[in-house]
Amino acid sequence: MKKLFPLVFALLPIATIAQQTTPPITPVDYINPLMGTSSNPALSNGNTYPAIALPWGMNFWTPQTGKMGDGWQYTYDATKIRGFKQTHQPSPWMNDYGMFSIFPETGKLKLNDMQRGSWFSHKAEITKPYYYSVYLADYDVTTELTPTERAASFRFTFPQSDSSHIVIDAFDKGSYVKIIPGERKIIGYSTKNSGAVPANFKNYFVIYIDKPFEVSSTWHDNQKDGSLEYTGNHAGAVISFKTKKGEQVHLRVASSYISTEQAELNLKRELGTDSFDVTCQKGKAVWNKTLSHLTPEGGTIDQTRTFYSSLYRMLFFPNRMYEVDAKGQTVHYSPVNGKVLPGYYFAGTGFWDTFRALYPFLNLVYPSMNKEMQEGLVNSYKEGGWLPEWSSPGYADCMIGNNSASVVAEAYLKGLRGYDINSLYEALKHGANNEGPNATGRRGVEYYNTLGYVPYDVKINENAARTLEYAYDDFAIYKLGKALGKPASETDIYKKRSQNYRNLFDPSTKLMRGKNKDGSFQTPFNPFKWGDAFTEGNSWHYTWGVFHDIQGLINLVGGKPQFVAKLDSVFSLPPVFDDSYYGGVIHEIREMQIANMGQYAHGNQPIQHMIYLYNYAGEPWKTQYWARETMNKLYKATSDGYCGDEDNGQTSAWYIFSAMGFYPVTPASDQYVLGTPLFKKLTIKLENGKTITINAPKNNADNKYVNSLTVNGKPYDFNWLSHKALLGGAELNFDMSATPNKQRGIKAEDVPYSMSNEK
Repeated sequence: MKKLFPLVFALLPIATIAQQTTPPITPVDYINPLMGTSSNPALSNGNTYPAIALPWGMNFWTPQTGKMGDGWQYTYDATKIRGFKQTHQPSPWMNDYGMFSIFPETGKLKLNDMQRGSWFSHKAEITKPYYYSVYLADYDVTTELTPTERAASFRFTFPQSDSSHIVIDAFDKGSYVKIIPGERKIIGYSTKNSGAVPANFKNYFVIYIDKPFEVSSTWHDNQKDGSLEYTGNHAGAVISFKTKKGEQVHLRVASSYISTEQAELNLKRELGTDSFDVTCQKGKAVWNKTLSHLTPEGGTIDQTRTFYSSLYRMLFFPNRMYEVDAKGQTVHYSPVNGKVLPGYYFAGTGFWDTFRALYPFLNLVYPSMNKEMQEGLVNSYKEGGWLPEWSSPGYADCMIGNNSASVVAEAYLKGLRGYDINSLYEALKHGANNEGPNATGRRGVEYYNTLGYVPYDVKINENAARTLEYAYDDFAIYKLGKALGKPASETDIYKKRSQNYRNLFDPSTKLMRGKNKDGSFQTPFNPFKWGDAFTEGNSWHYTWGVFHDIQGLINLVGGKPQFVAKLDSVFSLPPVFDDSYYGGVIHEIREMQIANMGQYAHGNQPIQHMIYLYNYAGEPWKTQYWARETMNKLYKATSDGYCGDEDNGQTSAWYIFSAMGFYPVTPASDQYVLGTPLFKKLTIKLENGKTITINAPKNNADNKYVNSLTVNGKPYDFNWLSHKALLGGAELNFDMSATPNKQRGIKAEDVPYSMSNEK
């Protein structure tokens, strides 16, 4: 014992120092930005890329493993990195716009993006939302980058070399670069886009390098041309110099949709004189502040990682397109008319996906951000004449529906104020009664407004899906009109149209079915046929798309027992499918097939709310079972961690809401439908200073069922929660059990909102 004493005392200071220097784990440390990156066109495990960016930043950065212009710009199984790209890509299917890349090399110069790629390993890669680092083995260079909203800092650590290079690639389809050696500066622009922009679209960039240029040249056609300025189809720049072993070269980069001068302003305003490390620390602080609105406790480490990794994905889109000019005023380049105008603007999201849960989440947790987004929608309408349904960044011709109605109506109905809601209401009416360009407005609107549905036999694809979504959108317009005090003669039009879903219900199959212009149902009818009358799904998926009137759907099916049996069938049916409309298996079909959950296709949006519908039919414990099953089975903070396209935060938003224990089945209402919480405790700090505390101390893998619930200390048997009540602060105490309580939430008054139950 005496011999051990000196050793113990000698070790004490070391242990103490270690405890003091080990940084605490913060929310951002749980995030895996590579979640969902093991994807390809045939099978999506998320179709994500590591976005190194700040929440809702104008610019993101990502390592580029794919070839130039490929939407799959980073895939986990790739072996080479070809550039570090500024990206604005919402999804690989939409591809990118306004991109350019930066890449360090040593030795023989390689300009072609497929030839210059360097081998890398995830073992020598650090990926955080605010910081990225990777070792480029072929060049013996370590690249680090850290972002701001409109700028970024790079740090390259070079080996000893007489031939070190930095390659700037402004991409093809029209670009420009100019090298200014005396200022150690490169400027340029990229016009590359996916088609949804005006002709004058440009993303201007400015790059400062803290090392003199020994050799510099622009390049095109994969060859240096010896000049300092070039405009053409595909412009690039390269600078070269000698480096010592371990020498660090710093780049400061910013961009603007407005001008080179504005890019300079963005750089000065956001980077200032900050070092790389200071910018990195500031980025981490921004992430932790944004993430700290939600604090899960008492889950497994995997559940916590999945929670924060999903939350990270939700905080990007739509992303800012606005900038702050020299006078300190908010301005934006308008991607719908090509002018520079005052005010906010956002881009990069599809409402077909995000109206379901992403926007409801913003309204609950980050309403100040959605207020800016609503102001951006006002500008989109005034500048382009339409509300976008998919912005990429202009009016993209993609997907169906008129779901801007839900996004606009819900924000106002849930309390957002201080923007031009009357213009937005006019925009909703305009979109509901006209067919616009590039998926704006409503395709088939004349049929819908006269017949009450879009017919199957008039050469308008996905007609049944359009009808069902238009009906819900009409409900949203009706509710907003009432809230704004519009006359009943006006709002009743939309109230009546909101019941148009009934026109497609087939009593013989008790499923939604395409209907011909003469009133007959389409025949032959295969409820397992994907596409055709539906959008990326089949009748078993879209039958539940009556978000605003589940009781009306229950009545059509024949009552609650029959409705529950129909819901059960989704999970008990085999995952059979008819892919003849597409001429092959699309990835959404494959993802349903391999999940082993029958016809439940969680990897795509149309059916994601369906699990919560048991609450309307007196068997809420089945919602609890399937919600927990889906969270556990289909989500994980790994490269294959999603079960389909992540889609601009929507699939992540399903998980975050479900982990909280409730879900917005009817976004344009005041209610959330109860499920089952995932953690022992989850705290939500609201922007108004109030707190929602969700306690479930008995929660574990077995105790997935809600035995009882109290809200603010009082017993609570309803299967729904009020948004307005939650905004006032609330304490929810769940008593969890391994067996379902089949007496709770079964009374008629316990069911959530349905339009058919309105008095």
